[in-house]
Amino acid sequence: MSQDWNPLFNHNNVSIEEDTVICDSFYQMRRLTVSHQRFEGGEATITRDLFWRPDAVCVLLFDPKEDAVVLIEQFRVGTIDHPRSPWLLELVAGLVEPGESPEQVAYREAVEEAGARIHCLEHISRFTPSPGGAREYIDLYCGCVDSRLISGVHGLEDEGEDIKVQHFASEQVFRMIQTGDIDNAPAIIAVQWLQLNKDRLCEKWNAKEFNEA
Repeated sequence: MSQDWNPLFNHNNVSIEEDTVICDSFYQMRRLTVSHQRFEGGEATITRDLFWRPDAVCVLLFDPKEDAVVLIEQFRVGTIDHPRSPWLLELVAGLVEPGESPEQVAYREAVEEAGARIHCLEHISRFTPSPGGAREYIDLYCGCVDSRLISGVHGLEDEGEDIKVQHFASEQVFRMIQTGDIDNAPAIIAVQWLQLNKDRLCEKWNAKEFNEA
């Protein structure tokens, strides 16, 4: 019998003893000493280096009329030792700036990174990709686009971006999860979600008329 899950502890069961910024560059690294409640009673005190990133937004661009997925390809320093290539196939993505909503970031980044106009957005989930050592929350979306109007190389010059648009049939993208050609967490989650929800999305979005002007 299924039932709702609620965590035993919350923020009231954690105290930050020390929070020191040890690197403040493109991102921030902090050293935290925290005490937290233990399941069997008492407290544990630990010191950890924490990679601190702002909230982010990732968007899977899907064309229901063409049954096509638009991904972006770009160099990633975090995969400099990738056995195949440090150029990855990814979702459109960006950081949430002060005063922005996640939806605003989704629309902005689609234009900046893919030259894409999003007609509709559907929220997939909000998750943290690496909670053992990084503070980061990602809002994940699927965006309805006309893939026939999306092509080329994009990105902001002042941010060193060099981003190429890539088109795939949805069934090919589903296979690329199995083959490992798509191997980063946001893209895997979004593509598998699309595999489960594609029929519903096509019915919903194909019933709408979009003005491209």
